[in-house]
This record gives sequence, C-alpha cells and structure tokens, in this order.
Amino acid sequence: MHVVSQLLELAGIGRDRMQLRWVSAAEGQLFADFVKELSSLIGEKGGFDPNEYQLKLAAVEGALNSPRLRWLLGMDRQLTERENVYHQKVDDKLYKELLERATEEEYQKSLILEVLRDGPQSVREIAEKSGLQIYAVSQLLSEIEKAGLVDLHGYEGTTPKFIRLAA
Repeated sequence: MHVVSQLLELAGIGRDRMQLRWVSAAEGQLFADFVKELSSLIGEKGGFDPNEYQLKLAAVEGALNSPRLRWLLGMDRQLTERENVYHQKVDDKLYKELLERATEEEYQKSLILEVLRDGPQSVREIAEKSGLQIYAVSQLLSEIEKAGLVDLHGYEGTTPKFIRLAA
C-alpha cells in the first residue's frame, strides 16, 4: 500500500485518494465514519478524470509490474527480519529509503516507456511529454536501453530518436 500510495503521489493523483482501513463487520458505525471521511476528502479534491491521467496511470501500472519492485516487495521480511547469506539484516529505515528510491525510478522508467508507445521520440520530446528533466530522461533511457526495452531508432538531423521495443 505504501508503494501504491507513493506512485499515486508521483503521478500527481494524490496519495489521499486511496486508503486502507481495517474494520470488522461488528464496527458498522466506524466503517460509516471512514466512508464519510473519505467522501469528504475526495469532495474537497474534486472529481477525477481518468482520461486526463491516462499516461500517468499506465506508468503507475508499469512500475507496479516491474521485476525490481516486485522483488523488493517480496523480499521485505527476508531482508529486514531474517539474516542474509552474510548473516546481516537490512535496517528498516534503509530498506524503506531504498524502496522509495526504487519506486520513483521505476515510475520514471515506466513513464518514459509509455511516452515511447507513440513512436520514435527524442530525449527532449520524452522530457516534454513526461514532465521529467532532460538529464533524468537521458540517464534513465540508458538504463532502459541496457535492459533491452528501448533502442536507438535513428537520427532526425543530429538528434537521436529512441523507440520502444516489443516486450
């Protein structure tokens, strides 16, 4: 839930639009209070048009499906509660920082891949459509290219164009 919450915040949707509350069937009034609270919060934020966030929602989904995040989430307890092969545990705070950094990077990579669905793009075009900084796009494209997900398509004048490869 923390990762989904962070991704919704990165996408500009807002982490408050999703909440998880544990309520038993015997706590009807508590459930009703939570529903009222969430309805009020959503009302203050205004309506949500999924078409407006289509690119960003696709990037959120792509990040959630990334092998890196899936592995990190699956190894949470193994890394923080049990010893690794070197008889060490990863500090909870360090793990959370690593997970947050990885979540942001995977979201940005996924956003780039979504922009490239429209065909060959330059680094500048990707940056404009994704809202990412040019330098960040350049660095992330290098990582995505190493993973075999994008490739240099050619040049428009002296400007390199990149294309998404079929996965």
